[in-house]
Amino acid sequence: MGHKEHKEKSIKDVNCMVITVSDTRSEEDDLSGQVIIKMLKDNLHTVSLYRIVKDNQNEIKEAIELGCSEKVVQAIILNGGTGISKRDSTYEVVDGLLEKRLDGFGEIFRYLSYQEIGPSAVMSRAVAGAYKGRILFSIPGSEGAVRLAMEKIILREMGHMVWEINR
Repeated sequence: MGHKEHKEKSIKDVNCMVITVSDTRSEEDDLSGQVIIKMLKDNLHTVSLYRIVKDNQNEIKEAIELGCSEKVVQAIILNGGTGISKRDSTYEVVDGLLEKRLDGFGEIFRYLSYQEIGPSAVMSRAVAGAYKGRILFSIPGSEGAVRLAMEKIILREMGHMVWEINR
């Protein structure tokens, strides 16, 4: 089966969890989380769970495990905590959990980001892969990075990834 046939079998309504990792954001000012939710809904996906957690490895892992405990959740999108500062710990948590890594996700995200912001794109530790039958995406928390990842990669491939992981 070629990639076109695979695309045709993609899941059209993916049930998602959105996690914002931030020490400062609240639901009222979480623009990046709100952008993700709006873009998912605009593309006919479902958002079952939404959480804001501190940039703390235990809180991040607990939020991911919560999503995985819900049978309906097929994909988890995390934003924030992917940089290289001492506080940024999302990458360590997600990378440590992944059972299968989608290395191309981070590579393509950084390439696309480089086209927009230049060499500082190398500091992004965006990552994706499979964990407990779900697709996890971890992207930077800036609104621009969220829009880029959602428009250029996640919304185009998420349904295909969910179909693949479950076949």
